[in-house]
Amino acid sequence: MSSTDYRIIELDVRPHLSKKIEPFQLIMSTVKGLDPMDVFVLHTPFKPTPLLGILKMRGYSHTSERINAEHWCTTFVHRKNKTWSKDVTFNNAEVLNLEEASSGCTGEPESTKFTYSSDETTLSPTITLDNRGLEPPQPMMRTLAALKRCEPGQMVLIHNDRVPVFLMEELNNLGCSYTVEDQVDGTAKLRIVKG
Repeated sequence: MSSTDYRIIELDVRPHLSKKIEPFQLIMSTVKGLDPMDVFVLHTPFKPTPLLGILKMRGYSHTSERINAEHWCTTFVHRKNKTWSKDVTFNNAEVLNLEEASSGCTGEPESTKFTYSSDETTLSPTITLDNRGLEPPQPMMRTLAALKRCEPGQMVLIHNDRVPVFLMEELNNLGCSYTVEDQVDGTAKLRIVKG
């Protein structure tokens, strides 16, 4: 294979995340500018689990490699890129490293409330998660874990350091409805109803 068959586009978002700048728009604008034959290499301080699902839906396979404790390198290749795909095999199985999981990322609720609405005849559990102070992707993973335990129509309330752009994209894909409430301190509260 000649080097002209594809371009390798690299993006390192570690400096953005260290400054608490959300890199989602930068990543997605880079992806939008990719040719199907391009290979996209993303450098992050963690495995970008939320992004993997989003780009899979856009036709990208991936492989992630942990370089060190604060550096992951994830390579994305579009399904139309047959040349690269023949030379690289992807392991699409998710590998969970339980040693890395912190107690703050378990998806366990801080509280569970049961409320009645005038429109409801049954109890509707509400799970409340305070995700402030957690590093990505912990807030998203906790929220998705809580949603997984819910039945359709049940609610999860979350409080995050910022508007969770990755999570909102995933909620749309899952058919969940949500409302975002910006707080005066720059944080965001979301009310999510499982679809």
